[in-house]
Amino acid sequence: MKKIIQLITVIFVTSLILGCDTYNKDEFKKSAQNIYDRVQTNLKIKGNFCFYLGSVKFPYTDIPLSNEDSKWERSNKEDLAKTLPLFAEIGLLTRQPVDSKEGLYHYDLTELGQEYLYSSFKKSTSGRTYYDNSFCYGPIKVIKVTDVSEKTYERGLSGYNETQISVDIDYQVVNTPEWVINNQDKLKALYRNSSVCLPDVTYPETLLYIKGKDGKLYHKSYSYFLMQPYGKLLTDKE
Repeated sequence: MKKIIQLITVIFVTSLILGCDTYNKDEFKKSAQNIYDRVQTNLKIKGNFCFYLGSVKFPYTDIPLSNEDSKWERSNKEDLAKTLPLFAEIGLLTRQPVDSKEGLYHYDLTELGQEYLYSSFKKSTSGRTYYDNSFCYGPIKVIKVTDVSEKTYERGLSGYNETQISVDIDYQVVNTPEWVINNQDKLKALYRNSSVCLPDVTYPETLLYIKGKDGKLYHKSYSYFLMQPYGKLLTDKE
């Protein structure tokens, strides 16, 4: 899943060791499934794959670029200029031209868009509120654990001597919605090929556990795969 950001939430403890150095693949499979399921429950999202729109609060009306924009504001407006028209074309947003302002549009969520929306917000030190919105799909079903390997580093992720356990899994994505399947070329053009996961296809992934001094395994839980709009907008007109 390269070129996709794996957001990290919490660290939790799990016991997956039998004997001294023998790892139980069935227990790792249960642990991996729990990781993905917990995210959907805690965040109330439709799946583990999210198409990031940008910082936007609906309803939203286009704001033209300005010489006064900060680097972040310009980048965010450029993202929205690609993501909002795409999802309006797909059917998750409405798009209406703004009277007397050529090239500007007003956007709002459709019923379908509301169903798949994941929205969060954060406040900056200046007190400004930033709204982040994504459309999420695709719950992950872990099929099997294919390999477990262990390696010790003098300076690991924690900055000191650390033993890491890499767990290779195969998974499938269930309940991929029609709006993803029917628009996969457009989504891949803007969010890269790996952003679209199809039904009945098996995909590989590697989860990382860290062995604590107590011998137990700690896992930095991946919350969801956040796809950024790095590509270009492909519309029906092209």
